[in-house]
Amino acid sequence: MKPSEAPLYEIKANLFRALAHPVRIRVLELLVAGETDPESPGEVNVAELLADIGGSPSHLSGHLGVLRQYGVVTSRRVGSRVLYRTAHPAVVDLLNSARRFLLDTLAATGDQLEAAAALPPLGAASR
Repeated sequence: MKPSEAPLYEIKANLFRALAHPVRIRVLELLVAGETDPESPGEVNVAELLADIGGSPSHLSGHLGVLRQYGVVTSRRVGSRVLYRTAHPAVVDLLNSARRFLLDTLAATGDQLEAAAALPPLGAASR
């Protein structure tokens, strides 16, 4: 089945698979942050990504390939440099939504942990 013939829920699942690695999320965060860089507005070169992420160039290249494959990022070559950018403004919205969801979830968990820590130790009532 061609990707264009797949049901939308399968296409969405593939998008989330593309995002399902910490390195790829970090790449997207760096690309979004780089979108305000006056030297190459909206773009970040591979050397800058590699300097932040570390690891081997081939490892980063593999992750960038996955993001390109699923249409999350685009790239262009300028001389010997390869510049990357997010493919759609909604990528920023997606990252922000995920951050809001996680912060809200962690806040709720933090409240639960604080409440649990305030409980008396087990067995204290029987002493």
